[in-house]
Amino acid sequence: MIEAAMIWNEPNNKSHWDPELDPDWARFAAMARLAGAAIGSAAPGLPRVLGGMSPVDPGFVRNLQGRDVFDEIDVVAVHGFPLDWNLWSIHDWPAKLDEIRAVTPLPLWVSEVGVSTFGADEVQVWGLRRTAELLVGRAERIHWYSLYDLPKAWEATTRHKEAEGSSYYRHFAMGLLREDGSPKPALDLFGDYAPALGLCQWFHFEDHRLDDAVRWMKRLGVKHLRTGLSWADSFRPAALDWFDRQMDALGDFEVTVTFCFTPEHRGLAPHHTSPPVDPREFADFCARMVERYPHRAGVGATEPLRSTG
Repeated sequence: MIEAAMIWNEPNNKSHWDPELDPDWARFAAMARLAGAAIGSAAPGLPRVLGGMSPVDPGFVRNLQGRDVFDEIDVVAVHGFPLDWNLWSIHDWPAKLDEIRAVTPLPLWVSEVGVSTFGADEVQVWGLRRTAELLVGRAERIHWYSLYDLPKAWEATTRHKEAEGSSYYRHFAMGLLREDGSPKPALDLFGDYAPALGLCQWFHFEDHRLDDAVRWMKRLGVKHLRTGLSWADSFRPAALDWFDRQMDALGDFEVTVTFCFTPEHRGLAPHHTSPPVDPREFADFCARMVERYPHRAGVGATEPLRSTG
């Protein structure tokens, strides 16, 4: 069941939004405001989440506030990977949350946090434990990224390039399970923190891992899951068949569904990071999806989504 709708993913990160086409996020703000209004109309009371910031940036929040985006937003989300990419210590997590709470009273979620095993499995074990110690009780939703390693035959959706070495290849080793489905040492430890820790697992179009992922998440005691429905994928043949299969398989979890990725033929540029030519098309996609799948209709953000800071 959908428990929340997230508008885009890391919009202040050029891996997911083109800064050359929208250097001050004015286009993103217009799109997000329309999408939030459309979701609110299609599913009144369903929490609308501003797609996880990466980097954690209070200036980005103030920018969007000044463009009235927060009139249509109920929750703010952040992402952080201090042991892999961020230029701050893992011990700074409470301070990073406080930076955002200083500029908005909205509930604050951590919708992606994780540790790569690129260097050593033991780093992920320590990082998972310390992350839980620092975040449980400070954010109502925490989604650990991720259940599976990214298959090496796939391309990582990231600003990093292969020539950068570990910055790129760390993306392929974020899972609690290896590409072949074998467990890493941190897997059992994760079960000790669920359901306080949820999971973030992106499923590609017709992803072969879906059913096994559901079995693993139930075994681990996961309650909250974050995943995505791609606007770009919605133009593929039989797209709704895949969306239906994915959402049906995930029906036993409280799902934060992320809407993102611009279809090449709908963007200012032919790329998934491009602002759309007509942002109303993205808003319409969001509305259709929350109307199509079961959601927590009528549950407002004010009462159940309290800030835990």
